[in-house]
Amino acid sequence: MNPNDMSCKELVELVTDYLEGALSPADRQRFDLHIGKCDWCKLYVDQIRLTIQAAGKLTEDSVDPRAKNELLAVFRDWKNS
Repeated sequence: MNPNDMSCKELVELVTDYLEGALSPADRQRFDLHIGKCDWCKLYVDQIRLTIQAAGKLTEDSVDPRAKNELLAVFRDWKNS
């Protein structure tokens, strides 16, 4: 393995920056090379893109009130842990 190769773990940690266009040119190239040869990571990036696309269509009014309350409770508990 080339020391400049990106690991799957590193890719997962950088996927948000990648999708937001915030990676350095060198890291972007390493990222692109990795997803070009790793089917699992390519699938992961595609799933994250679809999740962002679907979540972007949600509005506060489109979320069931029970689900909204449950999510808010989880986030409150998570912040306190």
